[in-house]
Amino acid sequence: MSIMVLNSGSSSLKFKIFEEGTLDEEAAGVIEQIGFPSATIRYRTQYLTTEYKNSIPDHETGLMEALSLLTDENSGLLKDISGITAVGHRVLHGGDRFTKSVLINNDVIEAIEECIPFGPLHNPANLLGIRACLDLLPGVPQAAVFDTAFHATVPVYANTFAIPYEYSKKYRIHKFGFHGTSHRYVALKAAEMTGRNDLKLISCHLGNGCSMAAVKGGVSMDTTMGLTPLDGLMMGTRSGSIDPSVLQLLCDREALNIDGVIRMLNNQSGLLGVSGVSGDFRHVMEASETGNMRARLALEMFSYRIRTTIGTYSAVLGGVDAIAFTGGIGENSCVCRSEVLSGLEYLGIELDKEANEKNIGGQRFINSGDSKVSVMVIPANEELMIAMDTDELTRDLTTKR
Repeated sequence: MSIMVLNSGSSSLKFKIFEEGTLDEEAAGVIEQIGFPSATIRYRTQYLTTEYKNSIPDHETGLMEALSLLTDENSGLLKDISGITAVGHRVLHGGDRFTKSVLINNDVIEAIEECIPFGPLHNPANLLGIRACLDLLPGVPQAAVFDTAFHATVPVYANTFAIPYEYSKKYRIHKFGFHGTSHRYVALKAAEMTGRNDLKLISCHLGNGCSMAAVKGGVSMDTTMGLTPLDGLMMGTRSGSIDPSVLQLLCDREALNIDGVIRMLNNQSGLLGVSGVSGDFRHVMEASETGNMRARLALEMFSYRIRTTIGTYSAVLGGVDAIAFTGGIGENSCVCRSEVLSGLEYLGIELDKEANEKNIGGQRFINSGDSKVSVMVIPANEELMIAMDTDELTRDLTTKR
């Protein structure tokens, strides 16, 4: 019996299978370019790794393709789809209503729809995955795990914007934060690695999307993303925090409307906008190494914002016991980690150069023995957190099936 975890994007469908109870990962796959002429399907199990292209016009067809792979006799995984006892969905925005993971019903679906204005790119895609499962896996319990839920503990004084208060209340405008499932996983692993449940932890999720969280004793006290995932750190194609007057200036000088400027800040800014090379950190690094000054500037800006946020969050927490790096960049770029932490020796941070540069994978410490602050690399595993919540929420239901 297995739990399926789905992460539905606007043109993609990521899925993983975990054994019920033990939560051992059994299979993983991704379908990209859904709705385009030819989608790419990648899939792996203990016994099989495959990549091919096929016509996948919509998410329901994508889920059918995934179920076909999971029940194929060559995969050695599931005899039929009855082997899937529960499904967990990553949902970007839960608004004020959802401060923890929940079982999905019609009321939950309506509430996710109501949050679409706060997550216009992600929530509709997440709903496509949920509805596909309702059609193809009728009767199988489903759970929604919200990116925003972990940050529901951020104090009101830290999540309220300094606009007329009546607007904040009327339109539910405040900092929600994102990547919560990842930051929660990092907090659990950091506590496990250090043997401490009272850690003052700064969690750095660095990938195409980037965010940081100040976590005290496993509880989120602040985070960099705001009402939407556009706020906070500089990212692959997103600007992060910016003076709002820049928007007005660009509207006036470039004859843009506000929608056009927001699209630019989401899709043409960040590492891509500054470097002019790419939104991919690796490509920007390569360009920097060949002498591209704009690429070098982009990397310096990227590290600077993370470094200054570490300083800010050490104040939020009243000190710092541990810093953890996760996400594609955080896990894989020793240069990024080194540049981010350079100049923070006053906090008692001291890297072990050899440990930082050793690309051995897995969770590990990269601080020196003399460092007063633990510095860790913790590979992201949001899917496992979703599987854990789904298992807990559906255990009684699946037993009765």
